[in-house]
Amino acid sequence: MRCPFCGTQDTKVVDSREFSEGDQVRRRRKCVACGERFTTYEVAELNLPRVIKRDGTRVPFEVEKLRAGMLRALEKRPVDTERVDTAIARIQRRLMSSGERELPSRRVGELVMEELRALDQVAYVRFASVYRQFEDVAAFRAEIERLETEPPPNPADGAS
Repeated sequence: MRCPFCGTQDTKVVDSREFSEGDQVRRRRKCVACGERFTTYEVAELNLPRVIKRDGTRVPFEVEKLRAGMLRALEKRPVDTERVDTAIARIQRRLMSSGERELPSRRVGELVMEELRALDQVAYVRFASVYRQFEDVAAFRAEIERLETEPPPNPADGAS
């Protein structure tokens, strides 16, 4: 691993720990040349299914696009980054375990809404309002009433 400070190739691992429900490895490293310390994250490269968009086009699944959408919904909400990363890892695991090579974007959106509902109800309503294209206040009201009457999902159990 190249040192980000001096560019030397010679670094050593000082500490390794599992991170994000064991889906990543966090490594603390120290440069042998300059002595600076830095952190790296190791993640398995996954073959996620392609996403079939509403217009029929097929695109590769993009984790960063998923993260951006969730963070937009969670903007200025009291949810820490580690919980968001864990939710994203759960979505990825569920997509991979489906065994499908392609899946509709609607399925990804439903998984995101399930995770957001468990993380923060305000973020859930924000995301749902855009995703389900709410037309008026009545649609918001109906969704909020549904939130109040239905028990929240438990995304950690992996149920679909």
